[in-house]
Amino acid sequence: MSDKEYNISIRIADLPRIQLWVPQSQEALVRRAEDNINGLWRKWKEREEFRDKSSAEVLAMVTFRFAQLYYSNLGANEGLDRVLDEMEQSFDRLLLDDIAPANEAKG
Repeated sequence: MSDKEYNISIRIADLPRIQLWVPQSQEALVRRAEDNINGLWRKWKEREEFRDKSSAEVLAMVTFRFAQLYYSNLGANEGLDRVLDEMEQSFDRLLLDDIAPANEAKG
């Protein structure tokens, strides 16, 4: 069954609305991303140390932070994939070592 696409609009920071076509299954994710970006942008806009920054500068900082988190998670996932691959290989060796003597004894 095909995932129906919807035309939605999002608003990031104080920029004009952006029209997007998204699959229905992705709409909640898009809305969550929009909310999180805007929440951090508003929070940082109110911080005293960022009062001298333009809206675009704060948005650039937010963008960088989300990219930093993305690549941090990507690295963690890659590390987890390596650990899981090693575990799978270890389990395979254990299972094959356990089966091999039984097959040799029959032969």
